[in-house]
Amino acid sequence: MSTPTTDASAGEVADASWFSGLGLGVFIHWGHASTRGWELSWQMTGGVALQEPALAAVGCDEYFANAGQFDPAAFDPDAWADLAWRAGARYVVFTAKHHDGFAMFSTALSDYSVVKHAPFGRDVTAEVVEAFRARGFRIGLYFSIIDWHHPDYPRYTDETVSKPYVVGSYPTAPEKWERYRSFMLGQLNELLTGYGPIHIVWLDGEFEHSEAEWRYGEIREFIRARQPQALVNDRCLGHGDFATPEQQLPMVAPDRPWEICLTMNSTWGHVHWDETWKSPATILHTAIEAISMGGNLLLNIGPRGDGSLPPAAKERLEALASWYAVNGESLRGVQPGLELWQFHGPSTRRAREDGGSHVYLHLTARPYERAVVRGIPIRRVERVRLLSDGRELPFSVHPRLSDVHARIEDAFGELRIAVDPGLLDPLCTVLVVDLAAPAEP
Repeated sequence: MSTPTTDASAGEVADASWFSGLGLGVFIHWGHASTRGWELSWQMTGGVALQEPALAAVGCDEYFANAGQFDPAAFDPDAWADLAWRAGARYVVFTAKHHDGFAMFSTALSDYSVVKHAPFGRDVTAEVVEAFRARGFRIGLYFSIIDWHHPDYPRYTDETVSKPYVVGSYPTAPEKWERYRSFMLGQLNELLTGYGPIHIVWLDGEFEHSEAEWRYGEIREFIRARQPQALVNDRCLGHGDFATPEQQLPMVAPDRPWEICLTMNSTWGHVHWDETWKSPATILHTAIEAISMGGNLLLNIGPRGDGSLPPAAKERLEALASWYAVNGESLRGVQPGLELWQFHGPSTRRAREDGGSHVYLHLTARPYERAVVRGIPIRRVERVRLLSDGRELPFSVHPRLSDVHARIEDAFGELRIAVDPGLLDPLCTVLVVDLAAPAEP
């Protein structure tokens, strides 16, 4: 669900320089609910009031009992990691535990886990982490600080929870709060100490209970003591290292590292009737726009109950893989490019060792006959080329009159690039403007 973000306290932000250049990550929402085509956790509440999509409410007892059926015969995290890597992703965030309290990892603190309660009996989180780490991914774990199954939270029942869910209305047991909080930190400790280096701790659930009850500063220090290098998202209110706008790009880029988390359709887990799939171009353009604004795209995958990926999800990831194979250079390890007044579309930039730069123009809207770039040092344009195959494109440069009259050698002006419609990529064409370094004074 969408939540407001708050800035990290001064002096508590971890080094996030590596995070800002990753470009694309994958968010994996998976749990026992996927076996029934139910949305993770939210199916038992019938969704959230006034928030799409609407969900048919499932009885809490029926929902919790479904964990005893979880036995994913097609679970293959190596295949997940391979496809995600080819699609351009360089970090993963896996749902170790969602709001429903079902631990997808080995925990000594609860029997409600994939290891103890489900016939599968294996530590899913460990296998996902191992597969993605071996492929080269940065590792992130999603952990809900709330637990709708735990008796001290207290456990959700059909009588105590509103259906659909209304933010701010939840059962409470103040006399059990500290005991529950100790349990929550205990499970978090298991994840932080039992799965090797963790780069991202993606917390969720801050919408229930107050900041004073959660004591987010203590949670942040708890994480720092066990994984000093790990980044924590902004749902650790007041102590997050990066922002997480959800489902829509922000109108203005946050003033710190950020990612947009986005579903391929409308739901996070595998919901069999949800056919509202975004097109590959829509997903790619969202990634391009986020990266051109200095952020990342965390693209969600919801595996089916047997562990296989929905065909529509695989189709979109394969489309991204084909595009990234020839255009990925424009989105990995780059900086935001030009201002929108300079080029009417998203762009990125990469510095060259000789002091020059590559400027990548992403044609998310097809030009009629040419692409135009304004306000750049036109005498330094070495060439313009198609990124996918390197072919050079015809262009002309036009200095601004004020620079001409002032006889400025390093004049600024307008670059006009001829674009043959036959060269356009159905997802997104990328043009590269190679700029030389400024002349020595």
